[in-house]
Amino acid sequence: MAIALRTLPKRLLLASFVCALSLCPVQMQDACAAAQKEKTMVTEQLGPFPRGAENTAYAKYFIGTSYLQPLVKEGLPISNVTFEPACRNNWHIHHATKGGGQILLCTAGRGWYQEWGKEARELKTGDTVFIPAGVKHWHGAAKDSWFVHIAIAVPGENASNEWLEPVTDEEYKKLP
Repeated sequence: MAIALRTLPKRLLLASFVCALSLCPVQMQDACAAAQKEKTMVTEQLGPFPRGAENTAYAKYFIGTSYLQPLVKEGLPISNVTFEPACRNNWHIHHATKGGGQILLCTAGRGWYQEWGKEARELKTGDTVFIPAGVKHWHGAAKDSWFVHIAIAVPGENASNEWLEPVTDEEYKKLP
C-alpha cells in the first residue's frame, strides 16, 4: 500500500527526512572506515614480510608506487619489494664481470617478468626467477593485482645496476 507524500503531515515528513540525514553521516563514516581498514590490511598483509616504506630512493625508476623493506643488509642483500597494481620498474641490467644477477622469489599477488626480446612471463605466489648478469629485463605487478617478491642480489665481481628506459604504457597494456 503506497502512501502519497502529499497526504503525510508535513511535520512527519520533515522528521523522517531529518532522521534519514542524521543517519547517513554515521553510515558513511562506518563505510569509509571499513574501506580504509580493508586497504590497510591488503597492503600490510601481503606475503610473510612487512611491506616497508614507500620506495622513494628508487621512485624515478618505477612507474607507480613501490615499497621496499630490506631484510638482510650485510653479506647478501635481500629485500621485500611490494608493487601496487600496475606498478613496474624500468628496464634494467644487473652487471658483473663474474657471477652477479638477481633472484626473485614471488610471495604474494600476481605480476610480470620480461627479458628484452622475449614474451612476458606471468608470475604468481611461489614462482622463482633467476636473472643472470647482463640480461635486460623488468618486473612488476599485474594491472589488477598487488605483487610482492623477495629480491636477492647475487654476489658478483664489479657488480652494478644500470637503469634504462621505462616500460611504456603501450607495451604494458598489451599484457592480459
